[in-house]
Amino acid sequence: MWIILGLIAIAATVLNLFLYFSGKDHKLAMALGLSFTALTMYAEYSLVSQWVKAEDWSALEDVVPTMERALWVLVIVSILLNTAPMLIGRKKQKHVKKIDKE
Repeated sequence: MWIILGLIAIAATVLNLFLYFSGKDHKLAMALGLSFTALTMYAEYSLVSQWVKAEDWSALEDVVPTMERALWVLVIVSILLNTAPMLIGRKKQKHVKKIDKE
């Protein structure tokens, strides 16, 4: 399940960036990208919880250390990519206001 949610999060992030650069409203895509990133994290946590309940220690030892780093990186990248259009838009607005004042 986490793979499907992760792919949807990636698609929503790509859509967010595409909509922004094409000049269309991108806020819904941004919210979807961040929401599906959160759902992906929850699905991964649920998987780990199932392994703990089943006492599948070998799965935990093999997967969790690697997935921890990967999930940190992916969540940070998701946050940066999904909020970049908003931050770029603010910077452009400040630049335009500064030009208007001159």
